[in-house]
Amino acid sequence: MELLKVENLTKIYGTDENKVYALDDVSFSVRKGEFLAIIGPSGSGKSTLLHILGGVDKPTAGKVYMNGRDVYAQNDEQLAVFRRREVGLIYQFYNLIPVLTVTENMTLPVLMDGRKVNEERLEELLTVLDLKGREGHLPNQLSGGQQQRVSIGRALMNAPAVVLADEPTGNLDSKNSQEIISLLKMSNQKYRQTLIVITHDENIALQADRIIAIEDGRIARDEVIRG
Repeated sequence: MELLKVENLTKIYGTDENKVYALDDVSFSVRKGEFLAIIGPSGSGKSTLLHILGGVDKPTAGKVYMNGRDVYAQNDEQLAVFRRREVGLIYQFYNLIPVLTVTENMTLPVLMDGRKVNEERLEELLTVLDLKGREGHLPNQLSGGQQQRVSIGRALMNAPAVVLADEPTGNLDSKNSQEIISLLKMSNQKYRQTLIVITHDENIALQADRIIAIEDGRIARDEVIRG
């Protein structure tokens, strides 16, 4: 079943002779429950693509469909709801709020959406992410790997349609990197979570179901690793 469809996506920065195509006529689709890795050199357009998929940055042209709905046909308020409910974003630098505890950081998107926290899901995520006993800790009391686990928990709390991770291990050592990827793969399999990861790490990319390579804003390769 198709969850996400991208049609002729283009993103242009600047005008006239300063015009830069960050994305140039990109089209692909993603199945529900698929683990997709997007690779490419710095400046290839992969982070721009991720932000457009997540409703964070609007395309210059083209369409993004999530569950058959045209994401950018929505007004700003609808787009904000879409970001909170349908997308879980994980960043390289965690983006945790320093004055909030582990539990508060993880449940923030749910509370911002005016909804009740699913305590059962919270408990399960705290256990799975090995954060039990640290619920009241602030980010500066955690290691880098633990902070990234909190950001994964925050992304999964709303049970989003898709989890988008932008270089989620870029700030971690190899042991923590493998742990984080194992956790993301677990969420992909256990919760049937559609997972799109941007990475420059070939070892991480090869763990995905499929790899899309982007060069100069275009898809250079689209390869299924495992069906």
